[in-house]
Amino acid sequence: MANASGFFTPSVPRLRSKIQPSIGVSRSGFCFSGGISRRVVCSSAIEGAEKHVSPSESRMPKLVRKGCKLVGCGSAVPSLSVSNDDLSKIVDTSDEWISVRTGIRNRRVMSGKESLKKLAVEAAQKALEMADFDPNDLDLILMCTSTPEDIFGSAPQIQRELGCRNSPLAYDITAACSGFVLGLISAASHIRGGGFRNVLVIGADGLSRFVDWTDRGTCILFGDAAGAVLVQACDAEEDGLLSFDLHSDGEGGRHLGAPINDNETDELLGSNGSALDFPPKKSSYSCIQMNGKEVFRFAVRCVPQSIESALEKAGLVSGNVDWLLLHQANQRIIDAVATRLDFPQEKVISNLANYGNTSAASIPLALDEAIRSGKVKPGHTIAAAGFGAGLTWGSAIIRWG
Repeated sequence: MANASGFFTPSVPRLRSKIQPSIGVSRSGFCFSGGISRRVVCSSAIEGAEKHVSPSESRMPKLVRKGCKLVGCGSAVPSLSVSNDDLSKIVDTSDEWISVRTGIRNRRVMSGKESLKKLAVEAAQKALEMADFDPNDLDLILMCTSTPEDIFGSAPQIQRELGCRNSPLAYDITAACSGFVLGLISAASHIRGGGFRNVLVIGADGLSRFVDWTDRGTCILFGDAAGAVLVQACDAEEDGLLSFDLHSDGEGGRHLGAPINDNETDELLGSNGSALDFPPKKSSYSCIQMNGKEVFRFAVRCVPQSIESALEKAGLVSGNVDWLLLHQANQRIIDAVATRLDFPQEKVISNLANYGNTSAASIPLALDEAIRSGKVKPGHTIAAAGFGAGLTWGSAIIRWG
């Protein structure tokens, strides 16, 4: 099992015996050693040179005493809405059966000429518009998705569609329903430790393409969507990412996944691993396979622990938090986690009924709706958590605006 513990005092066991006193990192990104603060320069480049440089060049000489804040958000969903009644026409189910067990009543599904890339670009543009921000000033684009339309990743294509002329770095993050939370932490790490100033984090997934529409155990759950936030460098005192807690456990991967079809790979290999046929046959991924009971048990056990850990690192308790925002997987999971953490229902953000499980898009989609409706206001503190395939899970304590 691997885990990451936030911006406070990450342990470095192999170095402790050689380096005294131990080194830690505060949530502002400021390094300290033995109680004496130190400034840390991220490169050997000379500071203060006045010249026109590209975003990647200008990042080099910054100090790590930086905070980061969320300054813009946006979302996009397909036009086709599929109701529970619609699904009852193709599988043995009903609106009551689905809504009672999941809380879902509708989901959006890509159709026609719609694509995940177009949804991601639309969400990104809305986030940039809210922040009144020029895409040419972006330093980094993170595309959090497990369903890219190119096996090599979608982020560079989104960079192109946004019209970024300065060629900012763009890459994909694959962590399923935890993807957006990992994207936020990655953005903060680039800002605090790498001198990046403006990072666009996109969560987008098109799981409808990997659903077995004859399996009522999974087809009722998933939908397609995209959401985005702009994360910007700021002074440490304005820091909007207060702490985080991240984990993964490959042992639980068997409970939720979409692996390459085993029968296809078996046909290609002999007993000694040699190829029986060349060139190999075209491979494909299976539909989403899920053990719902095990995933439920995992979520209601691990997610509250992760949020409690992140709150402790931030020096907060649940009563200090304005909103609880979980990955929108199942209303029963959301309710169980809220109950364990003593969050009243009026402080829980949920739009699951309208969109279903949209994987990496679910948190930014719900956040965007809550902000644009006026529910979430500047200065509000949010406990957010993602969880899903991998298994991966993690939480972040964030402040909006």
